[in-house]
Amino acid sequence: MGGLENTYQDSLNPTIFQEAPRIGGAKFVKDMGNNHRRALSNINPNVLGATLNPHVVTKREFFGKLPPVEVVRHCSEAYDREPKNLNLLATKSSGLEDCHIVDVDFEDNKDVPVPMFVKHTEAIIDELDQVEEVEMEDVEEEPVMDIDSDNLKDPLSVVEYVNEIYAHYRKTECFSRVSPNYMNHQPDINEKMRGILIDWLIEVHHKFQLMEETLFLTVNLIDRFLERQIVIRKKLQLVGVTAMLLACKYEEVSVPIVEDFVLITDKAYTKQDVLDMEKLIVNELQFSFSLPTPFVFMRRFLKAAQSNKKLEILSSFIIELCLVEYEMLKFPPSLLAAAAIYTAQCSLYGFKQWSKTSEWYSNYSEHQLLECSRLMVAFHQKAGKDRKLTGVYRKYNTQKFGFAAKAEPANFLLGFSEF
Repeated sequence: MGGLENTYQDSLNPTIFQEAPRIGGAKFVKDMGNNHRRALSNINPNVLGATLNPHVVTKREFFGKLPPVEVVRHCSEAYDREPKNLNLLATKSSGLEDCHIVDVDFEDNKDVPVPMFVKHTEAIIDELDQVEEVEMEDVEEEPVMDIDSDNLKDPLSVVEYVNEIYAHYRKTECFSRVSPNYMNHQPDINEKMRGILIDWLIEVHHKFQLMEETLFLTVNLIDRFLERQIVIRKKLQLVGVTAMLLACKYEEVSVPIVEDFVLITDKAYTKQDVLDMEKLIVNELQFSFSLPTPFVFMRRFLKAAQSNKKLEILSSFIIELCLVEYEMLKFPPSLLAAAAIYTAQCSLYGFKQWSKTSEWYSNYSEHQLLECSRLMVAFHQKAGKDRKLTGVYRKYNTQKFGFAAKAEPANFLLGFSEF
């Protein structure tokens, strides 16, 4: 047994592994000659109870029995405290067999902490789901309609360049605007007198059965002339009827004669007075009549809103209320038209209504229309209550216009906070 122990100690000597010679060369041959290790056949195979050493390698089969060895599979420190089902490694009488490691599902345990990589993976999955939901919402966004697709065969719709026409209108509308403070330079008239004049002209326009374009151009000519020329109070009505005469010559097919306007003023002016004022206005404005008014944009924006007759009449009622009000001069014509349609939609439907198509063709968002729309709602509320300014209310409070003046104002817009 002493020889066996010495042999076993020699086999476990670490110097054998630390000072092992390199393979190849004369030195290797010399070292091999001095090697006194015993042959494996001389070692007793019946060594039992020896301590296992990782440096000892044996390839021979033995017929002894070893106690079962527990093999634990370590993955991370996070699993050290988790209960595991262990795999057993056992030997058969025929010899050692390969070790098979089987993963077993753990039972649900609320006290067991969730590994960090699991939490991270779940967070990534949730984020991807949210991105997919946002993408789906973008896909389901309201599309912008092509409002000219149904008029491709209509030559009067000029579909080929209608967008260029309205782009030109947007560029030139600034030339049709006047200063919202021009009345400060008028010593004898004020904004209330202007409102009374235009309210009366709306009745005259309705009585003569003129086109809508004529009314808006008339108001534009009056404001542009009053901005440049000081007018006394006695001549203010003359300026009004002469501006309507000029607008009729520009827009109407059948133009009322000068005597008709003299008669409508109860002969306060003569025919020569009208002709003299006509010369003064056209020279002061340099014959510049081809400028866009709110009505030009109304037609386009109503088409974008897919309007019906009821919406068209109510929008016209609201925009004509604005013609009388001096403070609305601060808004461009296109904004007035868009805000009038938006306010009319809110009045009819009882909630905010401004489609993506309307926003696209008007170039105004709902937020941009809110200030102007609130003023329109206020004018709608007091329509008919002002004894001096009743022309618009009486015009639209008839069966011809579907009693649009009695429509309920969009009062909820007054309390709607800006976003």
